[in-house]
Amino acid sequence: MLIDCIIIEDEPLALEKTADFVRKVPYLNLIKGFHNSMEAFLYLKESPVPLVFVDIEMEALNGIELISSLNNIPYIVITSAYEQYALKGYELNVTDYLLKPFDFARFLKTSEKIQELFLAKQSETRDFFFIQSEYRNIKLFYKDVLYIEGMRDYRCIYTEKEKILTLQTFNELESIVARDKLCRIHKSFMVAIDKVEYIERGQVKVRDKIFPISETYRNSFYALLGFKDSK
Repeated sequence: MLIDCIIIEDEPLALEKTADFVRKVPYLNLIKGFHNSMEAFLYLKESPVPLVFVDIEMEALNGIELISSLNNIPYIVITSAYEQYALKGYELNVTDYLLKPFDFARFLKTSEKIQELFLAKQSETRDFFFIQSEYRNIKLFYKDVLYIEGMRDYRCIYTEKEKILTLQTFNELESIVARDKLCRIHKSFMVAIDKVEYIERGQVKVRDKIFPISETYRNSFYALLGFKDSK
């Protein structure tokens, strides 16, 4: 999974520094760097990308004007030497604000935030996900999954037709599946929301199995289902 991005920065050294940072992040893919904000604006109108890093004080079209004119870019990160633009940036719903000079650690933190948002958005729209099993990446459709059970070093994914073992942890699985489709209810169990038959006395029934809902996950699970009372 690569996140395409462009950089809009009128200072050559600053553009190259940000480009170097982008190249160090394996899931970011730099499409192009622009010194001229108007050229960048025209490019994005024709070829939008998911992520834009943009400076504020530029000739022709400043960063705030540029951001205000774009409605097809999901993630925008402002890179500026001036703090006073931060409030305006967040009013425009930018993803993050990098105050120059920023180091790679700060840039990476922003990149990880964007990756998390990007993956969450993908999982919302997809009807499938991939898991690692031995040397394969296996595609699973949410409609086929019943539940996932922890078994020592393995997690066992039960589907309508088969069982699949993976070494991926529950935390890793939670990061790649849509939470409204597969939800953690216990340190050892995740269940498919659409396969839940009933909930009674802190337990969930899926097919012929009964699973406990632990205190740790109870409130978030009940909130996901729209229950006001988790007792």
